[in-house]
Amino acid sequence: MSASESWTRRRARRQEREEAAPATALAPTRRLTAVHRCDRCGAQAYVRVLLPGRRELLFCAHHNRQHASALSKIAVEIQDETERLARTAQTARER
Repeated sequence: MSASESWTRRRARRQEREEAAPATALAPTRRLTAVHRCDRCGAQAYVRVLLPGRRELLFCAHHNRQHASALSKIAVEIQDETERLARTAQTARER
């Protein structure tokens, strides 16, 4: 068996395990930081969308609003931290 055939088989088995994993086996939700970037534009992400198969998408507030209706239909979980933007704006006004 060649190395590429071996890799392909391992990848297929890993994908089967991920798809068979119950929804409760998702990783614990972590707070989004400045390191997390929007998958559409690269801005700071404030929304994490967990999809079936333990895949995730990250969105800024703008792209979350743009795609929210479609994402809500397919998401297993949506972690929305956009309220942090309002707190940041309020803090800036108080200074």
